[in-house]
Amino acid sequence: MPMLSIRRGVDLLVWLAVGVPVFATDDLAVPFAGRVALVLLLGAAVAVGRRHPVVAAAVPAGLSLAVSPELYTDMFMIAMIVMSFLLGRRTAELRAGLLFFGGVCLAGLVLVAVRPDAMLSSWLTLLGTALLNLMIPWLAGRYARQHDALVRAGWELAERLEREQELIGERMRLRERSRIAADMHDSLGHELSLLALRAAALQVDPGLNASARIAAAELRESAARTTERLREVITVLREDTDSAPVLPAGDTVAALVERAAESSMAVTLDGALPVLPPMADRAAYRVVQEALTNAAKHAPGAAVTVRLGVDAPAREATITVTSAAPPAGPPPGAGPGGYGLVTLDERVRLAGGRLWSRPAGGGFEVTTRLPLDAGAAAAQPGARRTLDLARRRVRRSIMGAIWVPSVVLAVVLVLSFGYDLYTAPRSVLGPQVYAQLRIGQSEPSVAPQLPAYQADNAERPEGAPRDPPGTDECRFYRTVARSLSPAYRLCFTDGLLSHKDVVPVVRP
Repeated sequence: MPMLSIRRGVDLLVWLAVGVPVFATDDLAVPFAGRVALVLLLGAAVAVGRRHPVVAAAVPAGLSLAVSPELYTDMFMIAMIVMSFLLGRRTAELRAGLLFFGGVCLAGLVLVAVRPDAMLSSWLTLLGTALLNLMIPWLAGRYARQHDALVRAGWELAERLEREQELIGERMRLRERSRIAADMHDSLGHELSLLALRAAALQVDPGLNASARIAAAELRESAARTTERLREVITVLREDTDSAPVLPAGDTVAALVERAAESSMAVTLDGALPVLPPMADRAAYRVVQEALTNAAKHAPGAAVTVRLGVDAPAREATITVTSAAPPAGPPPGAGPGGYGLVTLDERVRLAGGRLWSRPAGGGFEVTTRLPLDAGAAAAQPGARRTLDLARRRVRRSIMGAIWVPSVVLAVVLVLSFGYDLYTAPRSVLGPQVYAQLRIGQSEPSVAPQLPAYQADNAERPEGAPRDPPGTDECRFYRTVARSLSPAYRLCFTDGLLSHKDVVPVVRP
């Protein structure tokens, strides 16, 4: 319950962060009712963001595209950055973010193609905006996710090392017990030898005289002592909590689950396992047995589901045991345990498989993957190996945060340079044509004489003077290819050419 409240509080803060700019910015002429609707739409995106982060990130990006083909609006910029960061934070797959970024760029290209007022340069601007507002925040979110995974792996390593220290002490105690058992075994062997000698003497005694009765008495006493020693050996070799094995060696997972259900445990079995190699089969049985034991101990009354399946491409059997939250809460005095899972991890690793355990929905889940083929190498990494893998993932994430934007930026620069190289000679207005233009000519009569492109693609070149008062539109054309200084300016008023002049254009 506290975790749910924290998540709701975080979602509320995210909603405020993406909703405030809708009311605080005036870059779009949107009425108050429309702004309220936009804030509610962003709130819905935040609400579904944990389960569907791609959908949540697509909402502000789609709103920005609907407003501007260049994807830049002050109203939705914060929302795009925050949702893109959360997309990287909440998704482990690299493909999800790349497909999202590519989808936005493709949608912008389609929008440029269908809108008559949009130009190709707008799409190039969109690529740069998407790089800054979508790609880089997404990569930052991925880095945060990988960093958290590294921290978790470090804590898991510390906990596992602590358990291993405790297990080392337990192994030392067992080793000492083994030494004691060996000493007792030697003593027992000596007593049995003496017993055999006395029994042989009794057998060759021709009559049951007094000495024979004495030998028989000694034999009885020696047998009693030997029996007592045997009991002591059995007591030493067996753990205090162990019971004598009563199950056959070939017992199956299905039979184990059936017995648990008959003993009033709310357990269900979903699926079945194929024939596994002996070590993998025993490991699967022990995983289910230990998981059911832990569920009965730490979550009495909780529903337990045992799912069995096969991952055919990976040639692995999958076993998942999920226990729900206990109806009455964990029993008092039930500690975290952990020894069973540690030993299971080693057993599964030696069988060539992998084991994961984690809290799930208030309960607990144990997942195991075991090879279908005999002779598979034990490939389960240890704790240090897991930490090394997490570190490598973080390093790859950092490299991705460098090379992915670099590649995208390089592509944008190449496209921009190529576009400028293509349009530059096609935006030059010849001096003869410029001299023939007359003030008062209609726009339809002037248009056929003008180049196909304008300087900076129909946008005001940087450094150009303001338009003359009263004009409806001014167009700028290059005087020389790949040069913006000076430029021809043609202004139209009510559909007629009203101004023509040469203006200096200097790019700052």
